[in-house]
Amino acid sequence: MKANKRSLGWMAAVAGVGLVASGSAVFSAVTGNDNNQKPPLSLKYDNTQINREATQGHSYYPIVEKVTPSVVQVYVTTKGGNGNMGMNQDLQDQLRRFFGRQFPQMPEPQTPGEKALGSGIIISSDGYILTNNHVVQNARTIQVKLTDNRTFSGKVIGTDPATDVALVKIDADNLQPITFADSDQAQVGDVVLAVGDPFGIGQTVTEGIISAKNRQGLSEDGQSDEAFIQTDAAINPGNSGGALVDTDGRLVGMNTAILSRSGGNQGIGFAVPSDLCRWVADSLIKNGKVERGMLGVTIQQLSPELAKAMNLRRTTGAVVADVTPNSPADKAGIKDGDVVVAFDNKPIEDENSLKLMVAESAPGKSVPIQIDRNGQTLNLNVTLEELSQKNTLAKNEPNSNENEPQGDALHGVAVQDLDRQTREELNVPGNVRGAMITQVDPSSPSYEAGLREGDVIEEINHQPVRSAEDADRLTANKGGKGETLVKVWNQNGSHYVAVQEGND
Repeated sequence: MKANKRSLGWMAAVAGVGLVASGSAVFSAVTGNDNNQKPPLSLKYDNTQINREATQGHSYYPIVEKVTPSVVQVYVTTKGGNGNMGMNQDLQDQLRRFFGRQFPQMPEPQTPGEKALGSGIIISSDGYILTNNHVVQNARTIQVKLTDNRTFSGKVIGTDPATDVALVKIDADNLQPITFADSDQAQVGDVVLAVGDPFGIGQTVTEGIISAKNRQGLSEDGQSDEAFIQTDAAINPGNSGGALVDTDGRLVGMNTAILSRSGGNQGIGFAVPSDLCRWVADSLIKNGKVERGMLGVTIQQLSPELAKAMNLRRTTGAVVADVTPNSPADKAGIKDGDVVVAFDNKPIEDENSLKLMVAESAPGKSVPIQIDRNGQTLNLNVTLEELSQKNTLAKNEPNSNENEPQGDALHGVAVQDLDRQTREELNVPGNVRGAMITQVDPSSPSYEAGLREGDVIEEINHQPVRSAEDADRLTANKGGKGETLVKVWNQNGSHYVAVQEGND
């Protein structure tokens, strides 16, 4: 087919979606666990409100005395015995992911089998211990040292790389397990203590506050379930797997990562929330793996620009950019352009909250879901399936350019029909139909917003685009200023953008 190029009289402003692609979790084989489903762990849990009275001049000694017997040192001999502190290159790469791109390249050990160092948290009196997946990844042997200097061999019960949580078991009794707090109740400004074994020098306690909650986008592979608690309590290499506790000595998070230019503490550390740790531990002990629910949608942030273009009076929720055919979402009647505002009777603040809620729901569960469709509220029920590597739970769109358009946004985008040859060259799936962008003026707001050659325009204002002529017709005679809702496909999937119009 001969290319039919047309210049469109509009420019797109990508609504800053700041999202992380999610995918199926990778589960490690269970070591030392039979195939029979086991009952859940009986964990110590206290969900009472934290004491927020002023702590100026207050000693934390009673809290430290209570907590430190529940925090252990973890020594890991890795397979291969080379690299940083006995870590192979894969594990070094993991640590750079969690401890910053500037994590130093340490000299090769003189003898094979040197030990990597980390921390762990006792969660049951009979020897179940939480730590990070990146601490025990590729482990050949695991040694766990208690505060009374007793040392035990550990075995991995299961791991969940998507949350960087692992469960280890030692053969011991009458241990002192930590008490879990309700991490959802923790607030920015709450005082916290970080307990662990930094640099292998011995157990250390540091004090700080919760700096932020629900931090996302730390992983480079885009495969993680992230809702980190951020703290300025000093966390350093070796603290991984240690405890972050409140002023009642209850676990609010497991120390996992730092943001650093040097590989050392710079006041920005991250912890996996205790609620998420508890869910993973329970799943690993019962099933040997984490079974995640799958909805079958691609989602993105509901930005103010998208809300205006969709004629919505809300700024919270998750926009459904695409629905997988024959998925639970498709069977429940969810459509492209819907905004999910509640899931399992819980409000949805943003796309990441929906992603985590779906993941933490059991496959086969029937869940009420509330959506906003063109300003109308609809109540549906969806029966979740199990997430696997071949399907989608609630996939977030990748990061997009957040620049706003400057001045008029007219012309500068050329399109052509999406013919067979072009489809094959660009590897465009057969179910994607639309007009392909062939040129974007580099000086235009459209280019700054993120539109590029090779993108495919699928819809304009919920009207399907099947040709360059459709795109031209649907963007013609758009006098005045306002927003146009455009659905675009590229190699990262489908997503919506709000197009800011202007006068010639």
